[in-house]
Amino acid sequence: MRTSEKRMKKTQPKNDDLRPEYNFRGGTRGKYTGRYAEGSNVVVLDPDVAAMFTDSGSVNRSLRALGRIIKERSGVSPHGETP
Repeated sequence: MRTSEKRMKKTQPKNDDLRPEYNFRGGTRGKYTGRYAEGSNVVVLDPDVAAMFTDSGSVNRSLRALGRIIKERSGVSPHGETP
């Protein structure tokens, strides 16, 4: 048994109150870790703003266009860096 497995076993509660219908025996551990590791930024839009967009692609296109406008008009990148 590896050291990490020993540690995991020690931290598991003795009194398992998980319901029987929550059976994870056929599950795959770490199935989505690759996707998670790629990273993502979650931004919550106010309902009135979200109503203006049909999907995440339209939000991204709009923000990119706004970023270009900001850069052109101010001479500063959207990140606050001077060219």
